[in-house]
Amino acid sequence: MKAFAYRLLLTLLCVPPAFAASSTDLAVKGSITPSACAPLMSGGSEIDFGKMTAKDLNSDHYTSLPGQSLHLSVMCEGPTFFTLNTIDNRAGTSASPRHWHGLGMTPHDEKLGGVAFRVRNPVADGAVVRMVISSDGVTWSPSDILSYAFKSAVASDSGQLAPIAVKDFNADLRLFTRVAPADELTLIDEVPIDGHVTVQLNYL
Repeated sequence: MKAFAYRLLLTLLCVPPAFAASSTDLAVKGSITPSACAPLMSGGSEIDFGKMTAKDLNSDHYTSLPGQSLHLSVMCEGPTFFTLNTIDNRAGTSASPRHWHGLGMTPHDEKLGGVAFRVRNPVADGAVVRMVISSDGVTWSPSDILSYAFKSAVASDSGQLAPIAVKDFNADLRLFTRVAPADELTLIDEVPIDGHVTVQLNYL
């Protein structure tokens, strides 16, 4: 740090006097949260549907795979305002509408399908709560969607939409998975279902 400051000082001293009055601003921002939170997922955070044959798929419409659930929890050192959202690590491969996450591609660049997430049965600090979502962090609306397109937060079940501070949060993360119509896929060889999603926690 001292070496950098020294070089910077020399540069300022060596410039012609006509430019000495020029300046620019640099803002250094951030925040320090009073407590840390750790999101956890049950089952090793993996869903495996096993093997299925092309004959198991619908030829002209999506095939819905059996619904799956994982237990999602967030443990904080103290009451904390936080949001949850997803990162689709297979972005651009979803064959389903917005809010669905990709399942990868076939070797022939065909989109395999999509998976969507819902947060069900949320409980915070021993009380039943509900989930709210926002695209701007200011305006919130009730929804149990967990997606890359919105930030999800915990709100009181009393009707208020504003996020609340939570210490211990528990819920069921419900997965809805579907595979594209078989007629739209080239299934000559074995094709892996390759969805990969990160659940991200941010502090408000």
